[in-house]
Amino acid sequence: MRAPRRLVKRLGRRGALLSLKGIMAIGYGTGQIIQPTGDKQGLTLLLKAMSLDAWGWVWMCAGAVAVACAWLPPRRDWPGFLAIWLIATPWAMAYLVSWWPLGESPRGWVVALLFGAFGLVALVAIGWDEPAPARSESPRET
Repeated sequence: MRAPRRLVKRLGRRGALLSLKGIMAIGYGTGQIIQPTGDKQGLTLLLKAMSLDAWGWVWMCAGAVAVACAWLPPRRDWPGFLAIWLIATPWAMAYLVSWWPLGESPRGWVVALLFGAFGLVALVAIGWDEPAPARSESPRET
């Protein structure tokens, strides 16, 4: 029981957030490779740059960077947060542009909002300090 507690303590809140974001990115990238989205509406600009398979690999690499950086000390883990933001931003922008001005995807703004929020949370968290460890309670007197 002590080993998992020590791992969680070492990971910290920043590391936990980064791990979760990294796992989500790896999962999303894997999904794009194994079973790509059928609806490519909103992805026109992205697919001009690379295939969906290639984008899947980029998502997985960004996720792997995030998971690896989650175990670094606070303030040295910034490349993981940046990797998540860098992969989410082109997707948010592509969906936003597909909604307006291109008018290809009427609900593109919704997907842009989701990818934008996914990336921006990581960008905001770069500046968060790891909370100070809680003081342990003093032993009770008997």
